[in-house]
Amino acid sequence: MAADLATWADRYEMIVLEGCDGVGKTTYAVALATRYGYQRVHADRTPEGVDLFQRHRSILARPGRLVLDRSFISELVYGPLLHGRCRLTASQTVELLGMVAARGGVLIHLTAKPEHIRARLLARDGAALTLDELRALTARYLAVFSNLARHTEVLTVNNEEAA
Repeated sequence: MAADLATWADRYEMIVLEGCDGVGKTTYAVALATRYGYQRVHADRTPEGVDLFQRHRSILARPGRLVLDRSFISELVYGPLLHGRCRLTASQTVELLGMVAARGGVLIHLTAKPEHIRARLLARDGAALTLDELRALTARYLAVFSNLARHTEVLTVNNEEAA
């Protein structure tokens, strides 16, 4: 992890960390904030009735080095799978990706096997999604990042040791 962090800190003004719950996003984000001076922004699910697009535009417009511990990308994954719909349009998503790219940013897709993610969630939280649900989420993240890579730089990091 340390080698990744140093490389990222040298190259990117903005780092967007994404992946399933329990894959290690917060661990990376805290390390980047502590060691390299990034401002850490953790994005929980935006409540219904709040303009999700405007919320993320404001986050991406903050000055300075930013590390996003979850972001609008979660809506592209969790929205359809767990809530029946995505609250961002394709054009809004492309605009947000453009803001990341304009800031010299990168999307980091943290991955791990569903079995490892589930074990970590059970140890950390005492509860976890089923393996089938985690498989669906990890597959959806792969599909989403495959599409996003057409618009901005994406790095995929297998984070088995943290998950």
